[in-house]
Amino acid sequence: MDSAEATLRTLGIELPEPPKPLASYVPVQQVGELLYTSGVIPYWNGELKFKGVVGADVSVKDAARAAEICALNIMALVRQHAGSLDQVEQFIQLSGFVRSASGFEEQPKVLNGASDLIFKVFGERGRHTRQALGTSELPLGVPVEISAIVRLKR
Repeated sequence: MDSAEATLRTLGIELPEPPKPLASYVPVQQVGELLYTSGVIPYWNGELKFKGVVGADVSVKDAARAAEICALNIMALVRQHAGSLDQVEQFIQLSGFVRSASGFEEQPKVLNGASDLIFKVFGERGRHTRQALGTSELPLGVPVEISAIVRLKR
């Protein structure tokens, strides 16, 4: 099994600081071997990187980059909770919301930004089920919010 931590180093990817909750909730919750993350937005070390509506003032390419940042924030939360990304047995599911203009139908392409990065870092352990949902508004006006369910090693 390949080391996700080693893969991050090989790819030259650094994780941001784990995001802090924006309201009254916890960022991660473990139940048995499953780790659930709250929704994360495209923050990078406390700085909001993207705002806007996909299909209006945010391109699919930029929204996919925002989704990548969300995936990096999820990894940062997992590492903080589990001690290492090598404790991940399997990414089970991503649930993503895309702030979409009327008639925009490419939510799956946006979420590919997160999914592709997770697969690149975790290999087969990164394959997951997914929801890619359109919505009219998201917190702080961001274009993407993503949560994850991850199975940790026993």
